[in-house]
Amino acid sequence: MKLAILSREPKSYSTQRLVEAAAAKGHEAVVIDHLQCNIVLEKGQPGIIYQGARLEGFDAIIPRIGASVTFYGTAVVRQFEMMKVRTAIDSQAIVRSRDKLRSMQILSRAGVGMPKTAFTNFSEDVPAMIEQVGGAPVIIKLLEGTQGLGVVLAESAKAAQSVIEAFHNLKARIIVQEFIAESKGADLRAFVVDGEVVGAMKRQGKEGEFRSNLHRGGSGTLVKLTRAEKAAALLATKALGLGIAGVDMLQSKRGPLVLEVNSSPGLEGIEKATKQDIAGRIIDYSTTLATKKKTKPKAKKGAAHGVDAQSDVPAGK
Repeated sequence: MKLAILSREPKSYSTQRLVEAAAAKGHEAVVIDHLQCNIVLEKGQPGIIYQGARLEGFDAIIPRIGASVTFYGTAVVRQFEMMKVRTAIDSQAIVRSRDKLRSMQILSRAGVGMPKTAFTNFSEDVPAMIEQVGGAPVIIKLLEGTQGLGVVLAESAKAAQSVIEAFHNLKARIIVQEFIAESKGADLRAFVVDGEVVGAMKRQGKEGEFRSNLHRGGSGTLVKLTRAEKAAALLATKALGLGIAGVDMLQSKRGPLVLEVNSSPGLEGIEKATKQDIAGRIIDYSTTLATKKKTKPKAKKGAAHGVDAQSDVPAGK
């Protein structure tokens, strides 16, 4: 089969591993920089021009869309969908996962455990909002942040109010979450492919660092998830409609709490921690999608009136 890997970083570990895994299984994988794609719209013939040529003959695509280019990247994924090319990660699912507030709303409705979270655009409500998530210390996050950037730990109510007001003055959108002290600077990353947890690791932040992201100097080690942790990861992934996801969770006194669901999770940390061929599982999933019979999806209520019929995915549906 012929696969397209949408990536701006052809030399990155994740992209190279996907190319290698595809070749090992007898498939051709072509790396395409989605920012260099031109979308062509005409009656009955949606197309994509890349490096002067029309992209044709692909059986499936594997999106690796960075957070900073979500709008254009998902437009390219959507165009492939219009061209009836299978995608390992749906364009709307990427959009859902990238909006932290929207994704938390969906996860909350689906019954996924999460830290208490508050959002407001009214600065005079800040003291009340801090109390609504359990009081200081609290975590303050930019809605557009990624890889641990734009995340602040405010250890007192006064510090929290100063940080929140500063962000509001900059017109930055933020959420405030309760601080889970018992996690001790560590979290769990469950890697999900096609409704199955194919690997999991515990990420521990470096000394003095409350963020456990590997990009912030954290370390990853193999971990066996409990039944509750595995169930939380699968429920969160299903609620957002993702075929591939990295689910970040905290271990707490009241069970696993989902922090975020990443639609373009990196492969290096999880493969090195688990010694598993995660890239190979992604290739298998993508090629399986391509072989499935393409059926026309039923229109959902509201679609005829221009409403995004996939804006929310009810749990268990």
